Amino acid sequence: MSAGASLWSVRTVAIQANQVLEIIWIVWLMSWVGASFWSDRAQKRATTMETWTYRAAMIAGGILLVPWIGQLLEKKPIWEVGHAAMYVLAAVMLAGLSLTWWARIYLGPLWSSMITRKRDHKIIDTGPYAFVRHPIYCGLIIALLATAVAEGRLGALLGSVLVILGVWQKARTEERFLVTELGREIYGAYCRRVPMLIPFLSRRR
Repeated sequence: MSAGASLWSVRTVAIQANQVLEIIWIVWLMSWVGASFWSDRAQKRATTMETWTYRAAMIAGGILLVPWIGQLLEKKPIWEVGHAAMYVLAAVMLAGLSLTWWARIYLGPLWSSMITRKRDHKIIDTGPYAFVRHPIYCGLIIALLATAVAEGRLGALLGSVLVILGVWQKARTEERFLVTELGREIYGAYCRRVPMLIPFLSRRR
């Protein structure tokens, strides 16, 4: 095999590996939007300035994470990721997104894209909710970090940081809302048992 053919083969594999990440995100996003209809009607919604702040951070970060946006803003990535490492990162990303779906299924119709209280709202503390209070956000953070490392661009890194900050702020806002709606004694006890975003972290005392 000639040097030119060998180089073409390596680039082809690398491109295919990169496309795997994009396909996983597209499939996840389509399935997530489709499942949004599996949700009970909200009885009350959280409406504060913080809701607009975390949404703005997540939207801006999401835009920066789009591959062609990164290529438009930056000619060259900060680092190159080999095809083997790209598949490893794809597996990590898939694991994170699988965690979001595991948690979504456990929530069932109690899930909402916004911070709400549903009829017969209750604390779910089994399955993924037994080791982290916000497993959907935890899974997203894992997937976002893997994506940013795979892209190797400053824009992608900044985008992932913005989305993660938005997710963290949403989680904090959601917890204050649930403490008010469900009671500090009930939700506070759950907070003391289970960490917020990082599994197996020391529990709040």
